[in-house]
Amino acid sequence: MSGDDAECRRTVDPCEARPTLDTWQDAPHQPWSFAHLSELLPTAPVSRIAERRPEHGRGQGLEALEALVPGLRARLDATHTDAFLVLRGAEATAEYARSGHSVDAPHLLMSVSKSLCSTVVGALVGEGRIDTAAPITAYVPELCGSVFDGPSVQQLLDMEISIDYSENYLDPRSEVQTHDRASGWRSRQPNDPAHDRAFLRTLRGLGAVGEFQYCSASTDVLAWIVERASGLRYPQALSQYLWAKIGADRDASITVDATGFGYANAGVSCTARDLARVGRMILDRGLAPGGRVVPGEWTDALLAGGSATAMAPSGWTAAFPGGSYTRQWWCTGNSRGNIAAIGIHGQHLWLDPPSDSVIVKLSSWPGPDDDAAHAEQTRLLMDVCEALDAT
Repeated sequence: MSGDDAECRRTVDPCEARPTLDTWQDAPHQPWSFAHLSELLPTAPVSRIAERRPEHGRGQGLEALEALVPGLRARLDATHTDAFLVLRGAEATAEYARSGHSVDAPHLLMSVSKSLCSTVVGALVGEGRIDTAAPITAYVPELCGSVFDGPSVQQLLDMEISIDYSENYLDPRSEVQTHDRASGWRSRQPNDPAHDRAFLRTLRGLGAVGEFQYCSASTDVLAWIVERASGLRYPQALSQYLWAKIGADRDASITVDATGFGYANAGVSCTARDLARVGRMILDRGLAPGGRVVPGEWTDALLAGGSATAMAPSGWTAAFPGGSYTRQWWCTGNSRGNIAAIGIHGQHLWLDPPSDSVIVKLSSWPGPDDDAAHAEQTRLLMDVCEALDAT
């Protein structure tokens, strides 16, 4: 056999190397699948406004910031960073992307999607279409008899409902994996609910309120409320109330189930540059190039943080003693007032009010959720914030 023939024998068909519906969330597939989700799952567009807005500056690479954060590039590589961007005021001052990625290319946000959903809720609160003190079932009576029968929309926003729902991403028996299957993210099993909303109706629990419990199902119930309050399908509501106002360079997308219902808790993909615009809007008290998104009172309450008492049993307060969770955002309660939208496998939208900066870090950690990886990434983000004080 010639050398050329041997080389041909070693070549693998790229199609055969691609992940399946059941392996796309597992190592080593995440770097590819998180950037090509529309090739694996059904998605719906989240349109930007037709009128193009002036773009933020294209940034200065990492050179200036790396001088203040020694080893920054190596730390970004070590934390499996796909795209990284620092937006200070209206100017992108640092950008980085590893091979195969770009700050201008779509990337899966995972649970950062939750914070986008809550922003749409905030917009509808501003229009008087949603009352956060009202019971959930006032908007979605189909949930009568479920664990969501009784608690308020605000308790849903703050994830203060006791639900029989395991968020163990690696356990095939967990509710989060059943949720994935009902929403088209994994292969269906016998007796699985036919779609996302059917799954939400099955959830039970104590229904007790006042203690934080992270539960991805809460966000999809919020999306259901959004549909009822707005009269729009969730992807269209996300477009009209958020994406069409921030001056996005590109459309976002969201995965949808068999009925076309958007997977609001995890399914949005967008560019790092456009995600930074969402953070910019929050720091600007709800104002964006296309007009007001949420009331200033909404962002004020968000930046002030939620109930540290409700959060205490979760463990978040071990890293952030004054930490809390409110309106589907993580609030550190630290001296800088940092708040963050966070997704598994290393997705971060990090807001730093003292430096008027937004940091986006989109990653593809090999595992979904790891305390050591979270601590390393948080330290990196904090070091960047402290470096911004010197510029």
